[in-house]
Amino acid sequence: MKPSFYSIVTLKTCVFFLIWLMLSESFDWLHMGMGVVAALAVAWLNTERNSARSSIRVWRMALYFPWLVGRILHSGIHLSYLILHPALPIDPKMIRHQTNLKDEGSIVLLGNSITLTPGTITVEVESKELVVHAMDDSSAEDVTSRRIEQRIDGLLIARGAE
Repeated sequence: MKPSFYSIVTLKTCVFFLIWLMLSESFDWLHMGMGVVAALAVAWLNTERNSARSSIRVWRMALYFPWLVGRILHSGIHLSYLILHPALPIDPKMIRHQTNLKDEGSIVLLGNSITLTPGTITVEVESKELVVHAMDDSSAEDVTSRRIEQRIDGLLIARGAE
């Protein structure tokens, strides 16, 4: 049974409101009211009304995000080393990365994951090609080794393929 548009919006609103509460730490009625309105608006605007959309494989995503946080921490430590090193051993480069991901949502998640990782930023996305700026070879390794891409592959599935 496929969930209705309104049940999806309700679920998203609840999740976004909980995130709002955790980030704002303001529990007075004015802030909570603004949080509900903002959460509802974001949920409403970001829920598609047709059946040709991607859905998330929840368990795979639950494993992906802790892995991504670990990569972010690892890259943050590496970038701190580069910045604090007296010789400043950076070797910036632009990488053209051709992705094998098929779903647009997966490509967006790949670009965002690359940008979240310190030392790299997705500069441009054109169809299946990403242009990535990296501070050095080590920072570019997750992209060039396709490590992030392999983790993302299969997280999103088309609604008709379930």
